[in-house]
Amino acid sequence: MTGAGTARTRPAGARQTGARGRGTRTGGRGGRWAAVAGGLPAAAALVAAALLAPAPAAPPPPSPADGAAHGAGAAAGRPASATDPDEKPEPEECEDGGNPAESLKPSGKAGEAVERIKDEGKLVVGVDQNSYLWGYRDPTTGKIEGFDIDLVKAIARDLLGGDGPDRITYKTIPTDQRIPAIEKGEVDMVVRTMTIACDRKDKVAFSTAYFEAGQQLLVPKKDARVKGFDASMRGKRVCYASGSTAETMMKSDRYEELGAEPVVVPNQLDCLVRLQLGQADATVTDSALAAGQAAQDPSVELIGEPQTIEPYGVAMNLEDEDLVRRVNKVLEDYREDGWKSSYKRWLADDIVGTEGKKPAPPKPLYRD
Repeated sequence: MTGAGTARTRPAGARQTGARGRGTRTGGRGGRWAAVAGGLPAAAALVAAALLAPAPAAPPPPSPADGAAHGAGAAAGRPASATDPDEKPEPEECEDGGNPAESLKPSGKAGEAVERIKDEGKLVVGVDQNSYLWGYRDPTTGKIEGFDIDLVKAIARDLLGGDGPDRITYKTIPTDQRIPAIEKGEVDMVVRTMTIACDRKDKVAFSTAYFEAGQQLLVPKKDARVKGFDASMRGKRVCYASGSTAETMMKSDRYEELGAEPVVVPNQLDCLVRLQLGQADATVTDSALAAGQAAQDPSVELIGEPQTIEPYGVAMNLEDEDLVRRVNKVLEDYREDGWKSSYKRWLADDIVGTEGKKPAPPKPLYRD
């Protein structure tokens, strides 16, 4: 596995947004967002410095978002009871009775989408650069690394024979722009801790699952005001990212009735910053992302049981069926050789509740 065994560098924090043009190539490779290249961007460096420095004055709190953000699928998995900690979440079932985690059977054949990528000589991927352990910019090298990035490299090696900057263009995109970036053809795929959910499957095509998480709470270790998904939430400021499954879950009836005051932000790292600045009392996010944030900041901790079952998948354009099958073929091989070494490098030390358990990727499900 490329880079396996290399020491991790904990970032202070970094933010930047980006994407691309595909299909009809509207906007071209410059696109609406900038591609990730070279050293640490000045904007990211300023944010990193801001995270380390005392906050001069608290900015005004954000307004709650009106309605569900574009691309915010249903919270994957049937939620556990918001008041009964013993009730366990169940996998999501779509209205047609299908399982959203079912994908197309793997194939190594090259169709139109695969040939397009080969002709261009580059794989353009929507990623995160501020989710420690998953997709983050190493402050010492300026390179984007993480569990998701290892998978991107495996896909690029299969399609293009290499995983360097001459073969991959990383486009950093906000949470609520993951689906629009695919629909507009600005990226070939998104590999960004994206949950496979029923409400998303009519907008994008997913690979089989490569990881499984669930919604949990991240709170300050000291003097936490929120104790769980219970009455302690009433009137408290609870942060989540726009376009995330956390947003959809918190807007559902059983969670809205808890009376939390929503704080909706563009990216999940923004919630951690607001938690640090005292502008939020708790953060709701995928347990895997929260584990990375807790590893990055020892003053916060993950509490409560996972409320959902959320499989992560690689998202692609609905028309690119050959690419979906090819990625599923890569994942078949990756589960046997690559997944475990990547897990050991990035996640083994920080994923809560896995002590003494053998890590294993989710089993693939196919619908054809």
